[in-house]
Amino acid sequence: MAESFALLIIVIIAALVFDFVNGFHDAANAIATSVATRVLSPRNAIIMAATLNFVGAMTGTAVAKTVGSGLVSLDAINQVTILCALISAIAWDLITWYFGLPTSSSHALMASLVGASVATAGWGVVIGTGLNKILLALVFSPLIGFALAFLMMVVLMHVFKPVAPSRVTAITQRLQVASAAYMAFSHGNNDAQKSMGIITAALVSFYSLSVFTVPTWVIVSCAVAMGLGTAAGGWRIIKTLGLRLTALRPIHGFAAETIAATVIEIMSRLGIPISTTHTISSAVMGVGATKRLSAVKWGVGAEIVVAWILTLPACFLMAWLLYLIMAPFS
Repeated sequence: MAESFALLIIVIIAALVFDFVNGFHDAANAIATSVATRVLSPRNAIIMAATLNFVGAMTGTAVAKTVGSGLVSLDAINQVTILCALISAIAWDLITWYFGLPTSSSHALMASLVGASVATAGWGVVIGTGLNKILLALVFSPLIGFALAFLMMVVLMHVFKPVAPSRVTAITQRLQVASAAYMAFSHGNNDAQKSMGIITAALVSFYSLSVFTVPTWVIVSCAVAMGLGTAAGGWRIIKTLGLRLTALRPIHGFAAETIAATVIEIMSRLGIPISTTHTISSAVMGVGATKRLSAVKWGVGAEIVVAWILTLPACFLMAWLLYLIMAPFS
């Protein structure tokens, strides 16, 4: 029992490390556009994002329940399964951070959990409805983000058409501070819950609990880890999302952040774990496309999309192989 409890502690620590890396990797989601448009200094943007990531993480557990109990059958996996999934997701986040690619930490974790679980108990361990919900969100959330950001930008262009450019900039600079805060809050709400779900899944598995309830200490721990990770800031990805993808002005940043944050918030309340990275990236491309198609650096966008596509099979295989290696310890 002592050895098993020690393994549970290791899993919890690994989940908090993933949460920290997630915040570090995805800091760009909340602040890249506001830094690129010079609305906020990097220091102030990081402080605001870290604080609101923490606040957002404290506001719900619907996504945590989907991740922890709606994707795989907990009675068929063990602590080593969960640990392998976390190691795989952390490794993928660090690899893609190194290359400056804004991939999805969420889908890295989901694919890793499925891969390790399949290695543990076969395909029957996967809950089809939960997997389908996540895959549909993977496909449609970027499309929705792109389309709505494009439409919002068109509306804003018509609204501000008679206004002097300098006045537009002055107004939208203030608006973008609010939209950046909104984006940071929604990011913390959706993304921190994934680690909450994983830790609670480990607790349910270890103690053979019949009810999946996220403890308060888990919520607070994950909120703190997410906030600290965001405070560390992943500047490589911030440069890709805020500077390399398209040229942004405050009005573009406001539109992209407002739409992305709204999509993320709605999905969070519905208990659907989506990729905040996919959503804000597609929204940035959506606002950029309103200027002209060539305003978006589609080559950079293509690199991002390829990384998105590779995330699922790469993380599935990594976690699957890790479990085969670590199975003797389960």
